[in-house]
Amino acid sequence: MADAGNLRQAVPFFKVADIERSLTFYRDGLGFRLQRKWEPEGRLRWCWLERGEVALMLQQFPAEGHDSWRPSGEVGEGVSICIMCDDARELYRELRSKAVDASQPFVGNGLWVTSVTDPDGFRLDFESPAEEPEDTQYSGA
Repeated sequence: MADAGNLRQAVPFFKVADIERSLTFYRDGLGFRLQRKWEPEGRLRWCWLERGEVALMLQQFPAEGHDSWRPSGEVGEGVSICIMCDDARELYRELRSKAVDASQPFVGNGLWVTSVTDPDGFRLDFESPAEEPEDTQYSGA
């Protein structure tokens, strides 16, 4: 049996409708940095993004022809990625300063939580430890 310590990282891989729009959201809005990319025929089709120890991948598949893919419904519906951070309230202030529509932080399950939804409907919950009681709403700017 393989040693469970062999696992290192889970990296969400989002199939997106418009990779340039998604890249702008993640890079300019959420502060991720482009680390790797695949550009067949000079057009961006896949990329690896990182911020701190968090990584994710985006890929735009052709709608027709070889290697095509069309979703049967809303792409990100029902998908939520929880990202642990040092201070969700500080991240909320940062995102709002960049005009990112982040939800007002609240305490749930002993964690401060603020959420954003990307252009394809994928939800990202940014969470950090909280000492405040459940359902406490953040009142800072």
